[in-house]
Amino acid sequence: MAPKIQARWPIADESTPELVLERFSPEQTYKTKVYTALKHAIANMDIYSSPEPTWIDERQLSERLGVSRTPVREAIAMLEQQGFVKSLPRRGIIVLKKTKREVIEMIQAWAALESMAVRLICQRASDREIARLRTIFQEFNDAHKPADYPHEYSTANIRFHQTMIELSGSQILAEMTENLVLHVRGIRQITIGRDDRASKSIVDHLNIIEALEKRDIAKAEAYARDHTLGLADYVAKHSEGIFD
Repeated sequence: MAPKIQARWPIADESTPELVLERFSPEQTYKTKVYTALKHAIANMDIYSSPEPTWIDERQLSERLGVSRTPVREAIAMLEQQGFVKSLPRRGIIVLKKTKREVIEMIQAWAALESMAVRLICQRASDREIARLRTIFQEFNDAHKPADYPHEYSTANIRFHQTMIELSGSQILAEMTENLVLHVRGIRQITIGRDDRASKSIVDHLNIIEALEKRDIAKAEAYARDHTLGLADYVAKHSEGIFD
């Protein structure tokens, strides 16, 4: 009988090459944190409410965030690559607005992504999760009409659309819509108070919710898509003061 050979695993000190790892520096760690904080702040800016440009100051950001200017500069460079801001020599950093055509195309893209989101909600979300959508509008009724409280309703409106993306359970959809939020959100806020659009908007939302509750994918997709494309059509026809 051949002698039994006992396996011997190599000892790390003998054969494993030393891994060359660099310790994370505070600047590298802060860059990601600063980027996330700054992107969130920009997404919540109301940049379309005024024709005046919106500027951000690197030094002030550094002071308010309590970090050096290096991670702030790096975060701004990342945001510039994504088309959120632009650094102008000797002038500062401007938050970029889109043209009318670009905004319409972004809304159209949002409509396509949101129609897929409602399909996924029908397939994946629980009844309890879908019920969250109704609670967003529970304060609005005949005595508390959306048209009479446009700012309040605008906030609920944005939360409704963001919640639908969340309930889809798709991280990819969340990432794809993230960069659209700044512009689509801003346009929704401005237009919701015009031409009694808030009254029609809440009816559209309730139709979407009812279709989701019934797991009617075809109707949910159609309602969601038509609702958002209605915003694109409105912007195409009534964008005075927004892009002028």
